[in-house]
Amino acid sequence: MSGSATAILNARLLDPARRLDEPGGLLIRDGVIADVGPSVGGAALPEGTQIIDAAGACLAPGLVDMRVHFGEPGEEEKETFDSGSAAALAGGVTSLALLPDTDPVVDDPAMVEYVERRARRARGVKVYALGAFTRGLEGRQIAELGLLAEAGTVGFTDGPKPVMDSQVMRRGLAYAAMLGQPVIQRPEDLSLAPDGVMNEGAIATRLGLAGIPNAAEIIMLERDLRLVALTGARYHAAQISTEEGVEAIRRAKAAGLPVTADVSPQHLLLNELEVEGYRTFAKIRPPLRRERDRQALVDGLADGTLDAVASDHRPQDQDEKRLPFAQAAFGAIGVETMLPVCLALVHEGTLSLLELIERLTLRPAHILGLNAGRLAPGAAADLVLFDPDRPWKIKDSALRSLAKNTPFEGRLVQGGVRMTMVDGRVVFREGDPA
Repeated sequence: MSGSATAILNARLLDPARRLDEPGGLLIRDGVIADVGPSVGGAALPEGTQIIDAAGACLAPGLVDMRVHFGEPGEEEKETFDSGSAAALAGGVTSLALLPDTDPVVDDPAMVEYVERRARRARGVKVYALGAFTRGLEGRQIAELGLLAEAGTVGFTDGPKPVMDSQVMRRGLAYAAMLGQPVIQRPEDLSLAPDGVMNEGAIATRLGLAGIPNAAEIIMLERDLRLVALTGARYHAAQISTEEGVEAIRRAKAAGLPVTADVSPQHLLLNELEVEGYRTFAKIRPPLRRERDRQALVDGLADGTLDAVASDHRPQDQDEKRLPFAQAAFGAIGVETMLPVCLALVHEGTLSLLELIERLTLRPAHILGLNAGRLAPGAAADLVLFDPDRPWKIKDSALRSLAKNTPFEGRLVQGGVRMTMVDGRVVFREGDPA
């Protein structure tokens, strides 16, 4: 009802926008943050305020995941808006950008409107549409980017398909520059690895599997960065996986180019050894790389070269994963496990907790132009309350996604979500049935 208030007290407040990490409380009125800080609490609260005792747990802005795929429409057996939203909220994700590679493709305003309408029906996580960069994701003709932007997209991408044609890429970048929205590309020269299924190297040779070389990423990335210099467009490199890729982004930023980049939890925590035994749940694209690449990604995230962590949540059903490695589908789920998996970087001392939260909230929100990632009066009360130290084991059977293709099955992690709120409404509590 109008004027309703909720207070979360005895929390460790984490606000990356203000570099705030201190004990305190947060007051919510009508779905909006009304006050936040050490002074919130006690007799100063409005009469009738609902009290939630955080008992020392961390209270942060809800996570913003900028790379998520649902099966709906077209492959609802893999993931629906309802199941994907439930998984996201259990992982503390309150906003996500949905990739356009559905059936039909999100390459016209009607499909953008469908995504928005379907997300409202799910009444959970806030879903934002990424529009297709080319028609049908075919890489030949630029989509109607202006109409897509008017319909509400937050960026343009061909999802898992890199744009191979340099002229198409240049024209699209120039068009997007006028619209002010980022072009998001997963850089890979597909012609260098048409049949590749894992990282190129000694392990691939021993297993008899076709490899995908580091060069496939860096060649495409260097091309794109030169086109960014020509057009001035905002460019976001998705799913960087190599040491050379990190260095290229670092140089581009030093040169003042409008470039950002993300990395997945899988590439931060795992390397190509996960493929041993032909484990198809470790088959992702770009592939898991060498240990030196993984360490370079961690270092790049720590020093700010890589701006954000994105789950690259891609559900695949059992029939497509339980095949010989070469025939199995690429992809891993991750929207529900992104926070606890990445907390390993905090526990090992690579990032502070506030730095990690920044890369999971404020920075991806800024890239997509979303009003999210802050604990500030007037902001929507999209929040996650979590215990950064709670130990548990990831079990695919307990995850809320319809698909169970997690490469972290059986992994011991530290950190669990206690509660997630969207617009001040509790949408997940620890212990809720899956």
